[in-house]
Amino acid sequence: MKPIAIALILLSAAAPSYAAKKSTVDDLKQTLVTLHEGNKSDQDIATRLKEIDLGEQLTASTRESLQQYAPGPLAAQQLDILEGRTAVLIPPHTDLPQTAAPDTATQKAILAKAVDFVTRVYMQNPHLLATRATTRYQDGVTSIRTNSGVGNNMPNAGRSWEPPDMTVRLIGSHSDTVETEKGVELIRPVKQRQPWGQNGQISEGGPGPVLSVILQEAAEAGTLAWRRWQTIQGRTVAVFAFAVPKKKSHYEVHYCCFPVTEDTGRMGYEGTGANLQYNTDWKDFKSVAAYHGELFIEPETGVIVRVITQAELKPTDFVHQEDMRIDYGQVLIDGQPRILPVESFTLNEVVPNGDNYAARYSIRHTLFHVIYTNYETVAK
Repeated sequence: MKPIAIALILLSAAAPSYAAKKSTVDDLKQTLVTLHEGNKSDQDIATRLKEIDLGEQLTASTRESLQQYAPGPLAAQQLDILEGRTAVLIPPHTDLPQTAAPDTATQKAILAKAVDFVTRVYMQNPHLLATRATTRYQDGVTSIRTNSGVGNNMPNAGRSWEPPDMTVRLIGSHSDTVETEKGVELIRPVKQRQPWGQNGQISEGGPGPVLSVILQEAAEAGTLAWRRWQTIQGRTVAVFAFAVPKKKSHYEVHYCCFPVTEDTGRMGYEGTGANLQYNTDWKDFKSVAAYHGELFIEPETGVIVRVITQAELKPTDFVHQEDMRIDYGQVLIDGQPRILPVESFTLNEVVPNGDNYAARYSIRHTLFHVIYTNYETVAK
């Protein structure tokens, strides 16, 4: 990584923007209390939770405190989904420290400590193995339609006009082993039995953004700006916002695989009628995108405990959204404490059927929740 010149970092005030009014975390709590007092079943509570669209982050600590009002497995799963879907949002204002923002000199000092942490500590992590447990939640269509064969591109082909299930639900979980070196997850080639990835669906993206690259590009773009104080696992951290334009970005959005259909120009016959034939090929979506996000830094040590990135994609892309949150924590390896990824959330919106005429306008939202455990050094 090139030296990061703190002098190039431009600090500017940035006020958060708010979307249309949604439910608050307090609304959620009041709803759960009312349902609990009404002796509603686990199914009733889960059904009600599916209707809630939060505009604030449901933090892990708040989610745990609400568990007493939703003790059943169905309701608990919906709380998990709400926690994941709000992972990149700001917590309720009442949960934020009310301490005044530090002056510019102090902000620069915090950022200088973060640079020192990344270069002198984080990037010195050894070659490691870890267990990655991934849980997938999803809404929308449940299968990918292709146009191969005769007549399959007609609007009434298959069941393409059936309304998709837009309720986010558990799809499944799986575990695998990953390698990291200098804190960066290494990309390992994976042979898929089907071209569309895990669980017969569009696969999860790559290993996520590289911490050192984010800090470098945010500094070079001159957009690092103080945002707020926030409490994470009982610690007060400094939050800085950033934005990286596409011309300065190395942020790659990469998903496999989307069906792309072509007219073969041939005619096929079914019964008494003639139909055009179409072939389907499978292609990755890969694009370097502009992105923005936030860095969460311990002010005394410069340790980065969380990173949020949000890719800026076009509505005409097969991937409309990729929001990621990576949490870092202390892991003991060979008796030595290391700071490494311990949890991540990825939220995306894709067009799973690619350019399929009959279903190209369907969209799917997916939440990947990843837990990293069992870090160990790679034997030399």
